Amino acid sequence: MVEISDDDFARLVSDVFDALPDDMVRGLENVGIVIEDQPVGQRPRLFGLYRGHPLTRRGVYGFGELPDRITLYKNNMREHSADLDALRVRVHITLVHEIGHYFGLDDDRLRELGWA
Repeated sequence: MVEISDDDFARLVSDVFDALPDDMVRGLENVGIVIEDQPVGQRPRLFGLYRGHPLTRRGVYGFGELPDRITLYKNNMREHSADLDALRVRVHITLVHEIGHYFGLDDDRLRELGWA
């Protein structure tokens, strides 16, 4: 398990996001990325979760509609990473996976692409 402060983890997530290819994040709009700990005992244990309306099923956002949300579960990522490099890779894969859901890709397609 990797020990990392909340601030350092947030910086790591920001650095990983900033390093993603422009063509992957160019169309990403109205999406918040948040970091949380998944409650103990909640199943399934997740590294990340996309909540929102994928572009493939989206109309026009209405007045007052909340942004979509990508949640990264710090506690689960830390527990399943042997060191900081492994944690960085896990954050990268999870971000790409959840961004894929935003663009309408399902888990089968994400697995085919190596993002699951």
